[in-house]
Amino acid sequence: MATLRTKHTASHLILPLSVLGLLIVINLIKGADYFSISVINGALYGNIPNILFGASELVIISIGMTLVTASSGGQDISVGVAATIASAVFGQVLIASNQDTVMTIVLALLASCGTGLLIGAFNGSLVAVFKVQPMVATLILFTGGRSIAFLIDGKLSPVVGTKLTGQIGGVIPGVPIQTPIILTFVFIGLIALVLKLTNLKLYAESVGINEKAARLNGINPVSVKFLTFLIMGICTSVAGFIAITKAGRHDSVNLLKFIELDAILAVAIGSNVLSGGKFSITGSVIGAYTIEVLNRTLLRLEVNTEAIKAFKAVFIIVLMAVSSPVVREFARKTVERIRTKPAKQEV
Repeated sequence: MATLRTKHTASHLILPLSVLGLLIVINLIKGADYFSISVINGALYGNIPNILFGASELVIISIGMTLVTASSGGQDISVGVAATIASAVFGQVLIASNQDTVMTIVLALLASCGTGLLIGAFNGSLVAVFKVQPMVATLILFTGGRSIAFLIDGKLSPVVGTKLTGQIGGVIPGVPIQTPIILTFVFIGLIALVLKLTNLKLYAESVGINEKAARLNGINPVSVKFLTFLIMGICTSVAGFIAITKAGRHDSVNLLKFIELDAILAVAIGSNVLSGGKFSITGSVIGAYTIEVLNRTLLRLEVNTEAIKAFKAVFIIVLMAVSSPVVREFARKTVERIRTKPAKQEV
């Protein structure tokens, strides 16, 4: 059983690793110094650290998107807005305290996570209890959520940059790795631990594959869906926290704008089924980093900023075509035909 699970996981990682490998090869052709790393003020900088740094928020949100997709068979398109609202609360608590201490930042983060949980509970209730399709349910916040963040900000773009928040969004003195990278890896580790020690993965996959069968086996689909949306709320809060500490101010209009589209793409690149069921957090994480590599590759190839969206659209079309069941079945039959041909000739 363990061998079968390992083979299944490996096969699902072929697509994201292949795409990532192709992009790395393109970058190496562009310049052999792609993996070069320099030390500036005791911290590591270069293409790889910059990719890990830039993709921090996307990786965290992609994890939540994977769980929501697996259990509900749909996507949460309000994640960028939810992160903006949660980070607005973080900023206001920080400003109201008027103190630059670790305890103040922890309290502000807890308030932000509480806000994320409320948003997750709202979306989760619509999907799990009232049976609203996830994309329709989350369209409510996607449409009006940034106005809520704007009102929380007091119709301003407040500055929240302090010495401590600057270190959280940048580098802690004496630590060579940028703080958002560390926070992202810690978050990935915590999620991996939760999936290892609980039955969340089994329950989410069971509900996503066949909700009626899951109910007959004693699994409560409403609770499972609701829980995944709560986890998504925490993911958006942490992503918003990282984003606001990076920027040093809160921009309710542009903070993590359209990140939900990249998160859905990361889930797809990770070979996860967008209609729900079996999922791979590892695949989604690799998918998120792949998108960041793609963005930076296009910039490195001196593609116009406005044209990047068009190139990404073409990339998505090709990727979806290659990973479609029709193409996969054709490739499988072609491989089988090649393998059996020499055997017939020998006979």
